[in-house]
Amino acid sequence: MSQWDPTARLSYWAFHTNRRPSYMRFAYLQLGSDAAAEAAVDATFDSIMNEWLRMLHMDRLDAYAWTILKQRLVDRQHLRSPWPEPMDISAFEAALKEANADQYEVLTDTIRFYSAVSRLAERQRDAVLLRYGLQCTPGEAAAVMGVDEATVRSQLGQAHRRLARLLDTPAES
Repeated sequence: MSQWDPTARLSYWAFHTNRRPSYMRFAYLQLGSDAAAEAAVDATFDSIMNEWLRMLHMDRLDAYAWTILKQRLVDRQHLRSPWPEPMDISAFEAALKEANADQYEVLTDTIRFYSAVSRLAERQRDAVLLRYGLQCTPGEAAAVMGVDEATVRSQLGQAHRRLARLLDTPAES
């Protein structure tokens, strides 16, 4: 990096500063721990740094970087212990937030929903996690994934229809 021209160096650090928070949040959703998320994102940016000068000439630099992140997440998942991980507590947290609702029903619905989301196609799952898990707008999700906003909207529409079939509910709910 010390041999890069100042513009390339500045553009890399701008990209790093802009994307790291989103990548960390997404990695945490995928891996379930701060340490694993940080390791995966650090490895992602190491790979991006090694490819940065070539990436500057790409039409879809963000999409390529997203692909690198996804691969580092897969790599990190393979490093996990062969012992089962404790269950994600998001469903329990959601049940606790619904103080007026039947907590058991909220919990079972949330677990059922997460199970259905895990059965979506990868791009649909990414769009759903970014949009609803991390509360990104479709535009923000598109920027993180390196695709057009219309692509994210299309993926979300397909995901809604698939989830409706998997959960046996109307697509509007």
